[in-house]
Amino acid sequence: MAPARSAGALVEATLDPEYKDRRRRPAVTTTADMTEARGGGRLVVDGLEKHYRLDGAEVPVVKGVSFTIEPGTFTSLLGPSGCGKTTTLRCVAGLETSDGGVISLDGRVLSTGSEHVSPDKRDVGMVFQNYAIWPHMSVFANAVFPLQVSAGKLPKKQARQRAMEALELVQLDAYAHRPATALSGGQQQRLALARALAHRPRLLLLDEPLSNLDAKLRDTMRNELRSLQQRLGITALYVTHDQSEALSMSDRVAVMNGGRIVQEAAPKELYFAPADRFVADFVGRVNLIPAVVRDRDANGDALVEAFGTKLVTPCPAGSGTGAEVTVTIRPESVRWHEASVDRPNLLAARVARVEFLGEIVEYEAEIVHEQTTVGRIVARGAPMDSPAEGSSVFLELAPQACRVLAA
Repeated sequence: MAPARSAGALVEATLDPEYKDRRRRPAVTTTADMTEARGGGRLVVDGLEKHYRLDGAEVPVVKGVSFTIEPGTFTSLLGPSGCGKTTTLRCVAGLETSDGGVISLDGRVLSTGSEHVSPDKRDVGMVFQNYAIWPHMSVFANAVFPLQVSAGKLPKKQARQRAMEALELVQLDAYAHRPATALSGGQQQRLALARALAHRPRLLLLDEPLSNLDAKLRDTMRNELRSLQQRLGITALYVTHDQSEALSMSDRVAVMNGGRIVQEAAPKELYFAPADRFVADFVGRVNLIPAVVRDRDANGDALVEAFGTKLVTPCPAGSGTGAEVTVTIRPESVRWHEASVDRPNLLAARVARVEFLGEIVEYEAEIVHEQTTVGRIVARGAPMDSPAEGSSVFLELAPQACRVLAA
């Protein structure tokens, strides 16, 4: 009887001599073969429920989550730790069994409260936070192995071709023979992506895949990842707690809190028109100003009282006179002036702190009303055009940049 061989050895044994010879580059087809393939699928999650058992009690983690991702688009689940976003992703992948609701891909039901299609039969690819690279295998072996052991495993020649196409897509084809452990962090992330794309899934799932990279590489990789997704036309669901990643990469962003989606919108709408105080505060820096509605003008805008001053701001219907509300404005929308100008929403202030952050300067100003400090505003601007610490200024809160949130 022949001695048993490890999975890694079995995969390496499938390589043709030209793959084993480091002096020769394997002949591969162009990435056009990869991009022409299948496109993305339509994912529908309807009323998803998931509970965990803790100390003998059922603890709800995902509470009636519903969303739809159209073919070829990129959606992010964004939220703090423990909000249920990763559990939602794992239910879509089939790594967790749901307790209710329906998950379907292109009309094919993948999961209900009582039915569950196994992960290898869902036509999805997944990139994990820790990449899950097999350290005892080469780069090529990592990419080809899933194609040779999955439920729909491919013939050797086709599997080799698919693996090399995927490596070429992420610019790792020249590293096919290297040990996976010899790759940098960014290259390992690309390898995990290649492995997920090799079988040409209709849906790509990504669980915080950039969180282990340094800041500069993370910026580069998110641009590459978004570009690749658009080129392939694959549908993508991305989980992150980093709002800059979600806003820069996504067509749609669903913000989760406490197991529920609290707002789903395009990135700009989410940023400038948050649905509630949680979204406003979680997605980027924001000033949250307590105010009371005093009147409305002919345009429907509200006159609110804040810091002892009347401010003009767009205001949703239902917030009548006397209603307590929160006025929001992003720091980069605040403008400063050395002297008073004839503009609405002008506040006298004293600059209490100036912080140089490289491409921007952030400063905090104390709002002064009748010689008394009544609040604080954080603002951001160009580093060559910022007020001096301790100086007296006037801050302009442009009405079109303000939003009112009901209490």
